[in-house]
Amino acid sequence: MAENKTNNENSKAEGSKKENKENASPALKRSWFQGLKVEFKKITWPDRKRVAKETTAVVVCAVILATLTLGVDILLESGLQYIWS
Repeated sequence: MAENKTNNENSKAEGSKKENKENASPALKRSWFQGLKVEFKKITWPDRKRVAKETTAVVVCAVILATLTLGVDILLESGLQYIWS
């Protein structure tokens, strides 16, 4: 019985936390966004040249893997057709 009472109290506390977040004051929201802006300024963003290099590497790897997958698919299909015929 004591456990039920504790669980009910915990669920009430969690419910009030949710309500507090939903009813946050505009000043609190503004403060949160200001903190977010500060954190974004701390990020070291890559330059255009590096992004282009990494994008090229990803595209080349994707093309290579697609080609290998196609090759394996064709070989398996040919092998299975040879076995079944």
